[in-house]
Amino acid sequence: MTELIRKTFAVPPLGCNCSILGDPVTKLAIVVDPGGAAERILREVQDLGLTVTKILHTHAHFDHFLASGEMKAATAATLCLHKDDHALWDMLELQCRAFGVPYIPVPPPDYWLTDEETVHIGQVRVTALHTPGHTPGSMSFHLPAARIVLTGDTLFRGSIGRTDLWGGDFDAIERSILERLYTLEDATAVVTGHGPETEIGWEKDRNQFVRA
Repeated sequence: MTELIRKTFAVPPLGCNCSILGDPVTKLAIVVDPGGAAERILREVQDLGLTVTKILHTHAHFDHFLASGEMKAATAATLCLHKDDHALWDMLELQCRAFGVPYIPVPPPDYWLTDEETVHIGQVRVTALHTPGHTPGSMSFHLPAARIVLTGDTLFRGSIGRTDLWGGDFDAIERSILERLYTLEDATAVVTGHGPETEIGWEKDRNQFVRA
């Protein structure tokens, strides 16, 4: 298979890592966590020559969704989320108020992701993994052929996601990391929700919160 098209970059207001994943054959793409700066994301998609068909959310915190409404309006892509974050999605405006961030209206999700289902981008396969703890419906997106996993705010380089926000649960996030993420190949690159990328093997040995 031809190499995956991928571009990851931080977007405002809180530096969420937004990723564009594309199939080089069909030129179809998904966008993961469009946290803000819709115009920039759309420009990057256009520059890559891609067509967005799905928008995946690792979870429903405001800094991972703020451009979702504008992205859907521009692309007609399907908004996807795990159902256990439905309550968080319903309080997006409240989340924005709590952090002093202007609310940009977002329509309800079109599709509820389930654990271990396969999301297709043309010939590219993405496995959705339910990794709760940061939020009840937190998801990670694994691309086995490319040896990449997008973990949202579940796993960071040397750290883990907060569990003191709405729906957070430390025991759950620990289980998600040990049982779902640390069982992936050590060489799997980890695209985190914020900050630098890392690798599964490195985290298993050195993560100060959850070690294998």
